[in-house]
Amino acid sequence: MAARAALLLLLLMAAAAPGPAQGSQGDREPLYRECLSRCERQNCSGAALRHFRARQPLYMGLTGWTCRDECQYECMWLTVRLYQQGGHRVPQFHGKEPASALASLLNGLASLVMLLRYRAAVPPAAPTYPTCTAFAWVSLNAWFWSTVFHTRDTALTEKLDYFCASAVILHSVYLCCVRTLGLQRPALISIFRAFLLLFLAGHISYLSLVRFDYGYNLVANAAAGMLTVAWWLRWCLRQGRRLPHVWKCAAAVLLLQALALLELLDFPPLGWVLDAHALWHIGTIPLNVLFYSFLMDDSLYLLRANSDLFKVD
Repeated sequence: MAARAALLLLLLMAAAAPGPAQGSQGDREPLYRECLSRCERQNCSGAALRHFRARQPLYMGLTGWTCRDECQYECMWLTVRLYQQGGHRVPQFHGKEPASALASLLNGLASLVMLLRYRAAVPPAAPTYPTCTAFAWVSLNAWFWSTVFHTRDTALTEKLDYFCASAVILHSVYLCCVRTLGLQRPALISIFRAFLLLFLAGHISYLSLVRFDYGYNLVANAAAGMLTVAWWLRWCLRQGRRLPHVWKCAAAVLLLQALALLELLDFPPLGWVLDAHALWHIGTIPLNVLFYSFLMDDSLYLLRANSDLFKVD
C-alpha cells in the first residue's frame, strides 16, 4: 500500500513538472506560427483582450479557454483551408478532440457499469477479486484523464493521460500474471508486482525529468501490450477446452490488438471529427464489456473451484 501511495505521489509530481514540449507537426508549420503570432499581438492584450473575456461563454471560461487558445483554434483552421486549397497534405494539430473525448467518457462509463456488475455478481472471497477491482479502478482513472485531455489539451493533462494509460497497460500485465501464475506462486507475484511498480516509476521519471519522448513512450507501451496479448493468448489456447469462457478473453485481446493498428494510421479526420485515434477509442467501448464479462465468469469459476477443493479436503 505504501509503494502504491508513493507511486501516486510521483505521478502527480511528475505531471506537474515542466518538460520540453514538442507539439504536433501542424503546430510547427511556419504558416500556422506566423498566424498565431499575429493573432496574439492583435487580440490578446489591452482592450482587445478585455473584449474577448467579456464575450466569452461561461462554459469556455470554466474550462480555462484563453485568448491564446482561441488564436490557436482560428489559425489551425486557417492553415487547414490554405493547405487544402494548395493541394497539400494537412498536418496534424494539437487541440480539443470532441469525438475522442466523448469516446473516452463512454469507455469510462462502460468500465464503471461493468465494475458495478462485477462487484454485484462476484463475492470478495473470489481469489482474483482484489486484482480485478483494482484493474477496474486504474482503468476508470485512465479514462477520466483521457476525457479531460481530449477536452482540454495542456502539458499537465497530456502527461496525466499518458502516465495513466501506461499504468493501465502495466496493470494488465500484472492481472495476466496473477491469473496465470500468481494463484499458485504468491511469492513470484509479489516480486513481479514490485518490478512493475519500479518500471512505472522509472518510466514516469524519465518522461518527466529527462525528456518527454513520444517515440520511447509508444515503444514501451506497445512492448508491454504485445507481452500481455501473447501471454493471454498462450494461456487461452491451453485452457480453452477446460474453461469455455476463455474465448471472451481471447476475442478481447485479439480485437484490441487489431484496433491498435489504428494508432499507427494518420489520415485527415472523417468529416473533420473522426480521426484514427477517435475510431480506436470508439472501438474499445464494446471490448471493455467483453473483457469484464470474462473476468466475471473467471472469478466465479475460481470461487467454485476453491469451494469444491475445500469440500474435498
